Amino acid sequence: MANVTIITGSTLGGAEYVGDHLADLLQAKGHQAHVVNEGILDDVLSASTLLIVTSTHGAGDFPDSIAPLMELLMSERPLLRDLHYGVVGIGDSSYDTFCEAGMKADALLQDLGAVKVGERIDIDIQAHPVPEDEAERWFTEWEPLIHKIK
Repeated sequence: MANVTIITGSTLGGAEYVGDHLADLLQAKGHQAHVVNEGILDDVLSASTLLIVTSTHGAGDFPDSIAPLMELLMSERPLLRDLHYGVVGIGDSSYDTFCEAGMKADALLQDLGAVKVGERIDIDIQAHPVPEDEAERWFTEWEPLIHKIK
């Protein structure tokens, strides 16, 4: 079973709720899951499987709770070849920067050599006012893929 670190980026708490829900689902499947609401660089460097759950703030920016970590990853540029990851973006499609923080996190982790597991999901709160439900649907496709990680 996998040991998954879930790092959330949230302004109003929605991403934290989704992160907690995904942790519960992982644990119900026998995995270990640890939710971090204000991640630090060591949380990423010590993870074997990472799940980023982030909303988008302002003009496509990371929320304050995850921005310092993402800025450190951009400046320090650690090699993350041994890291497997997934990304859950949460946003509002009425904004032209819909889920941009999730897209940026995905691109950055790939650029640093991390191995993407499954597809990123971009949850639109206009269509899914309870984002945990859509995250759970995505989870049913993502979770079997982490069994294949060596």
